[in-house]
Amino acid sequence: MEKRVMTDSKRRRGLMAASALLSGVLVLTACNDGDAPVDGAGGDTSSSQSPGTSQQQVDEAAAQKTSQARIEIAPKNGADNVSINNGTKVTVADGKLTEVTMTSADGTAVEGKISADGASWEPTGQLKRSTTYKITATAADAEGREAHENTSFSTVSEANSFIGYFTPEDGSKVGVGMPVSLNFNKPITDKKAVQAAIEVSSTSGQEVVGHWFNSQRLDFRPDQYWKAGSTVTLKLKLDGVQGAPGVYGVQEKTVTFTVGRSQVSTVDVAKKTMTVVRDGKTIKTIPISAGSPETPTYNGQMVISEKFKETRMNGATVGFTDDDGKGEYDIKDVPHAMRLSTSGTFIHGNYWGADSVFGNANTSHGCVGLNDVKGANDPNQPGAWFYDNSLIGDVVIVKNSKDKTIQPSNGLNGWNMNWSDWKAGSAL
Repeated sequence: MEKRVMTDSKRRRGLMAASALLSGVLVLTACNDGDAPVDGAGGDTSSSQSPGTSQQQVDEAAAQKTSQARIEIAPKNGADNVSINNGTKVTVADGKLTEVTMTSADGTAVEGKISADGASWEPTGQLKRSTTYKITATAADAEGREAHENTSFSTVSEANSFIGYFTPEDGSKVGVGMPVSLNFNKPITDKKAVQAAIEVSSTSGQEVVGHWFNSQRLDFRPDQYWKAGSTVTLKLKLDGVQGAPGVYGVQEKTVTFTVGRSQVSTVDVAKKTMTVVRDGKTIKTIPISAGSPETPTYNGQMVISEKFKETRMNGATVGFTDDDGKGEYDIKDVPHAMRLSTSGTFIHGNYWGADSVFGNANTSHGCVGLNDVKGANDPNQPGAWFYDNSLIGDVVIVKNSKDKTIQPSNGLNGWNMNWSDWKAGSAL
């Protein structure tokens, strides 16, 4: 009897332990997955997926919500010293662009155009230097799902860039002596790289060579004057070209100009006449008054670089001053003036001199004077005729003066340098 009681007691303790163990399992199962059945009849209690859902199915569902369009924006976010010409473009693969906006830091919109196939966008104009821009782009894939991308960047600063001011102007008609002249706003140390990015050609087939006068001036010309009637093309491909350490070009431009008839006028200081030859034929001989013996006119080949129907000439600006420091002359309305040198040599009308001096005496401060009237309104005067029949780029040759030959760099007068010396000044 005592033994049976002990056995029953053990049995009860065993049942209680089993019950406790089973309860623990059920509790743990409920913590692992609230959706899993607690009676152990079916379901995978080891996963967080809903019944019948796999990880692959979840990934596929997420992919179906993501656009397949892939947008790329150049330049990259945070870029600086970006080109103002060719550095900006938005492209998309596996989709089409639907909207692109570009604004400067102050909110000003930049015009641009999405390509016909929707694959790219570019601004339609040149950007500004030293400016921060933001681009926001949207594209859609074949299912209409959208993708978005944006970037912010800064363009090259004025301190880190250079430009070349060129003459003659695009579309102009010039004389046969007109060189292509570029003046850079910063000194160029890598002349070879810069010159290699500039191309000058002529329909005449003439060889054209560049010559550096200094670190900021580069002129181009052929061996002989341009052929009359030819077309000259200047191509500036300077964008991104490093002209000096940390200083880059920004210009991408093509300039064309035409060469008119050939006109070369020769001033004979000793004879005090000017002979105008057009296309090989003398069309006029004009009496002149050149520089006096005290202030003679330069000899040499000079090119007309500017024309003014009237202009002021003050001796003080070119070093002709009196004892009080004032200009030896100050004429506010010089008629029909055409510049021949940077230093102040002109060929111009003269109304203040007596008619008798023209063809008989050299009386000027170095200019070539032609008889004219005050007001520049008489087309029959020699000064008016020559002005009306001259082009920028026409050649005026001065000979038999007591002065020296003008320096090739003084004005557009590189013709006073022989061809071998000219070519020696090329960086290529």
